[in-house]
Amino acid sequence: MKSFNFQSITFLIIYGISFLLLSACSNQPVPKTNTFILSEGLTFFIEDNTAYISGVLGHNSRDDLSSIINNNPNVSTLALVDIQGSLDQQETMEAARLIRRLKLDTRIVKTGYVVSGGVDLFLGGVNRTIEPGAGVGVHSWLDKYGVDPQTLNIADPIHATYVNFYLEMGVPERFYWFSLDASPPERVYFLSPEEIYDFNLVTF
Repeated sequence: MKSFNFQSITFLIIYGISFLLLSACSNQPVPKTNTFILSEGLTFFIEDNTAYISGVLGHNSRDDLSSIINNNPNVSTLALVDIQGSLDQQETMEAARLIRRLKLDTRIVKTGYVVSGGVDLFLGGVNRTIEPGAGVGVHSWLDKYGVDPQTLNIADPIHATYVNFYLEMGVPERFYWFSLDASPPERVYFLSPEEIYDFNLVTF
């Protein structure tokens, strides 16, 4: 299901209007890099070298990100405002790998949050930072066929897909197993600062 965060979009619209008014008062043109780009389930706002992202990761997230960077080659940081999850986990992993290949940094903004697949997108950053008040939420996954990971053999290839991804991102395998036990699919567990550092979710 496609969705947009109304509060985030409202904030961006107000921000954009304020920026236009200030620019008009100072007789300065509005930079072309300040644009709103609506994508499948995602909202992008480009400012200087930062792309602010909100919404739900969809089936075309990798292509969306690729397009954003191609059109804004100055972008070096992806600032995650509120990523509410993903509709396609494999696509989300590929989007994270793209971020890593492009050597982009990721940041969760102050009081922002990433949940479920949003966490995996965040892990793609070469340098990863989390600002004060930001949240990182995890839970067990449940695929469209109703497969419960808790019922799978520990050696099942599905587990390996996740484990290998986290290892690739520099995160220990135990983070995956922790996520499965932290919360059922219908709820979210927000990690403590100690857990965030313990699982190497941020870089130094």
